[in-house]
Amino acid sequence: MSLDEDARWLEWVTKQFETIAGDDKEIDIDEFKKALKVKESFFAERFFALFDSDGSSSISLDELLEALELLIHGSETDKLRFLFQVYDVDGSGSIDPDELRTVLKSCLRESAISLPEEKLDDLTLALFESADKDNSGSITFEELKAELENFPEVMENLTISAANWLKPPEVDPKKRQTPRYLTRVYWQNNSRKLLFLCVYALLNLLLFVGAMLQNSHGGAWFMVAKGCGQCLNFNCTFVMVLMLRRCLTWLRATWVVRVLPLDQNILLHQIVGYAILGFTLVHTTAHVFNFGTNTNTKTSTFSLWEYLLTTRPGIGWVKGTASLTGVVLQVVICLMVLCSSTFVRRSGHFEVFYWSHLSFIWVWSLLLVHCANFWKWFLVPGLVFILEKIVGIAVSRMGGLYIVEVNLLPSKVTHLVIKRPQFFHFKPGDYVYINIPVIAKYEWHPFTISSAPEQSDALWLHIRSMGQWTNRLYEYFRQPETEAMNPKRLATSLRNRRQLLKAQMSAKLGENHRFCNIKCYVDGPYGTPTRQIFASEHAVLIGAGIGITPFASILQSIMYRYRRRKQNCPNCNYSWCENIKDSEMKLRKVDFIWINRDQKSFEWFVSLLTKLEMDQADEEPEGRFLEMHMYMTSALSKNDMKAIGLQMALDLLAKKEKRDSITGLRTRTQPGRPEWGKVFQKVFEENKGKVHVFYCGSPALAKVIKAQCEHFGFNFYKENF
Repeated sequence: MSLDEDARWLEWVTKQFETIAGDDKEIDIDEFKKALKVKESFFAERFFALFDSDGSSSISLDELLEALELLIHGSETDKLRFLFQVYDVDGSGSIDPDELRTVLKSCLRESAISLPEEKLDDLTLALFESADKDNSGSITFEELKAELENFPEVMENLTISAANWLKPPEVDPKKRQTPRYLTRVYWQNNSRKLLFLCVYALLNLLLFVGAMLQNSHGGAWFMVAKGCGQCLNFNCTFVMVLMLRRCLTWLRATWVVRVLPLDQNILLHQIVGYAILGFTLVHTTAHVFNFGTNTNTKTSTFSLWEYLLTTRPGIGWVKGTASLTGVVLQVVICLMVLCSSTFVRRSGHFEVFYWSHLSFIWVWSLLLVHCANFWKWFLVPGLVFILEKIVGIAVSRMGGLYIVEVNLLPSKVTHLVIKRPQFFHFKPGDYVYINIPVIAKYEWHPFTISSAPEQSDALWLHIRSMGQWTNRLYEYFRQPETEAMNPKRLATSLRNRRQLLKAQMSAKLGENHRFCNIKCYVDGPYGTPTRQIFASEHAVLIGAGIGITPFASILQSIMYRYRRRKQNCPNCNYSWCENIKDSEMKLRKVDFIWINRDQKSFEWFVSLLTKLEMDQADEEPEGRFLEMHMYMTSALSKNDMKAIGLQMALDLLAKKEKRDSITGLRTRTQPGRPEWGKVFQKVFEENKGKVHVFYCGSPALAKVIKAQCEHFGFNFYKENF
């Protein structure tokens, strides 16, 4: 470090110390725990004891600087010696098995990982046997150092959270960078969307200018109002066209998908919605100013409030109601946009969004009364929309669909198994709207189909409890069988009582698993961007949390097709995969990345992933066809002193048992978040063909991944519905 950097670091640490220490200029154990944000007191006490060099039960600024100097600027040997002292609880100069077990137990708690005591013993034994080279029954400093040399990436950045927290932010030299939206890569990857938006903006401009010129006799404000009104005629019908799901699903199977951004119809629908709000506000404001101008003329016999809130001026083609309907439309549109905001939809109040959005019926009805020419714009799209709705209702009510099996999975996930009708055909990644009258008679909610199209007998839906309806669904099936089946209706006769008893005896397989026969209605299926997956050569599937559900169907379908290529030796268990050309599937490689916050979130989907791993052949001509990458964000990274021992032990035990201790999969669960630059660099270097990245999860992470895809020239698709 230069003298300037050293001085800046000293100033930064001093400032942070004063914030923690308070008036007494000393840090006690409680303040130290709070500063480190350590979950497990073992590490806080061990770090505190090593920082407190004079044994005064408090840490001074000099002691803190000395310790941090070692952790941030010290050599690898210095940092490793500090780690050894943390593990050497009794200070004997060596680590015995009991000390190592205590440390690993604390590591598990710090990383929010729950494992049985037997597994903790296995981890301790695996790490101890590997490190204790001379079989002396204890681990010396040299042996620990030799063991850590097997993890070079850890040795480079060995630190603790406090050292990172008290490290000043790096000051990057100001570089003049081209804004992302002006780069050539961005325009190449978003060419269809950008071209579409340019045409959309140009069309609005032409409509606006044309309407203004036609009404130039009425003054400036009148011209602006008419210009916005013409744009509203177009946008209030176009916003409906973007939600014609059946038509868009059909178009996805044609050449049109290569020209129009059909996969971004939700984004375009939102853009048009905001445009409607903007045009409405300007349209109303212009009319108010125009009315104000009219009231100031000598010939005017009406006041401003009469122009706005009465039919006396006779404005409008239906009994002078243009102003009144305009005021109502302004209020309804503002409420629709407000209730469609992300904070409403993502905060567990989907019903507010759902019911407020149904007011589009009133908007169109009022527009037909408000504007004499709106019907000309509405006629064709409106008829198509009504036809879609009629077809949807007919399809959803055709034949009885029943939920025949329910599994309540960890993380409050409800797995519904629905008897699949013969006429129901879908593609991997498609979604449906489902209505379950016993939960809510009039509510329809969209969920991705998690079963593969090749499963002809059933449809799967995995629904996580995140809002009012989904929580009611989960609680309904958590009730005792007698309550869920509503015995009051069934107990009206002896025959019904016998049926109820039979249902109770045969249906209940366990507390979280039951067979049932509950009526439901399904509208769909509707296509999503993931339909493009089989046209790609190298697919990267990224799911965050419950965002894995679209890929459940895709992965199963991929493996169904993969089994057709798989060959098995009749004389032994050896298997291999023939490189057969498939007109329906060009895939050569699939990378599946699943990011979860905690260990429990993996549990509900592990059984399927285990089956997919087992289905893979022993030998493949171009390497493993499906690679899985699991990340647990609550677990501390290998670079952190509070986790290094645990991660080493997990690695060693995974190699020994050929499966991960956290999930039970062959794939090792990685701690922390993916380093997307390295992930995509590896994908790029594999050179398996055109790369398509499919993502389902939080919008914040989508932006990060999309930026990386643009950098590497990968196609990016985000799941939306």
